[in-house]
Amino acid sequence: MRVLLAEDDDGVAGALTEALYDNGHLPARVRRGEDVLARHRQADLLLLDLGLPDLDGLEVLRKLRAVSALPVVVLTARGDERSVVRGLRLGADDYLVKPVRLAELLARIEAVTRRATTSAAPAPRTVRAADVEVDLDARRVTVGGAEVRLTTKEFEVLAALAARAGTAVSRQQLMDEVWGDAFLAVSRSLDVHLTQVRAKLGRPEVLTTIRGFGYRFGD
Repeated sequence: MRVLLAEDDDGVAGALTEALYDNGHLPARVRRGEDVLARHRQADLLLLDLGLPDLDGLEVLRKLRAVSALPVVVLTARGDERSVVRGLRLGADDYLVKPVRLAELLARIEAVTRRATTSAAPAPRTVRAADVEVDLDARRVTVGGAEVRLTTKEFEVLAALAARAGTAVSRQQLMDEVWGDAFLAVSRSLDVHLTQVRAKLGRPEVLTTIRGFGYRFGD
């Protein structure tokens, strides 16, 4: 398996590269977040340190998830709860705090890869609820066949819900995905954008508020 290793510490990178190679993987090491974004298509899995010299690893993860479903295992010294929560919410498949035993790291890599290869078929990119249709790829919304114009942020809020149609999505997760950081986003901004989306759709029943938690698109 081709493993892209993003690690700026030469000693750590050398040890990991050797271990990966000895266990049948094909490691390629990069030092910078920009290199991850440029080379991710050449890998089957990303092993990501968060302390990169040019971009914070969480920002790299956010940008990567906008364009790729590449399996990502975060391996970092950053073990505070906020970083762990953000890493997982931004799309990391696993999160390990250094130092980690080699056997555990290899087992986690295998588990993440196994889940990725045995996952269900890709979710539909066009989602419907009643007569509301959200085309996630074309960024187009129609109601009863007529197109509804949404602002960029309004569409991102709706898309984050539509991509998980029928599933409750927390306010924190929505703010993480749309604004990049639930800890810094202004909660009121989410309320305003949802109110505007509901008004433009004219179908309040397709966006359900789950009191004390978040929202759901569709049944």
